[in-house]
Amino acid sequence: MAKINGAGGTSGGIGHFLIGLVMVIAGGYLLLNHVMVSSGSWYIWGHSAFGMTLIPLLFGIGILFFNGRSIAGWILTVGGGLVIIVGIISRLDIYFRPTSLFNTMLMLSMLVGGIGLVARSLREH
Repeated sequence: MAKINGAGGTSGGIGHFLIGLVMVIAGGYLLLNHVMVSSGSWYIWGHSAFGMTLIPLLFGIGILFFNGRSIAGWILTVGGGLVIIVGIISRLDIYFRPTSLFNTMLMLSMLVGGIGLVARSLREH
């Protein structure tokens, strides 16, 4: 008969792994649920830069519709898309929503305790 292994192929406890996984998911969800993300527009020389970042993207898309194998079209499209994504991400402001100390400790304890249980389940018993 084949030997049944626990989590990670070790003789560790599958129960510890599952409980730890549930704790990590619950703690991570609660923590991320209290994070607020906001953004504003980005400016170059006092003017909104979003319209300027669309120009290469739109030219690239137009060139690709004309000739799908155009290297310049692909460079403009991918480059314009990357500039827009980087611009959006660089302007994000991230805040932790006010909550009680008890809730914060509960979220962090579940997250860290779950990571500890998952790590424990991967050890040999």
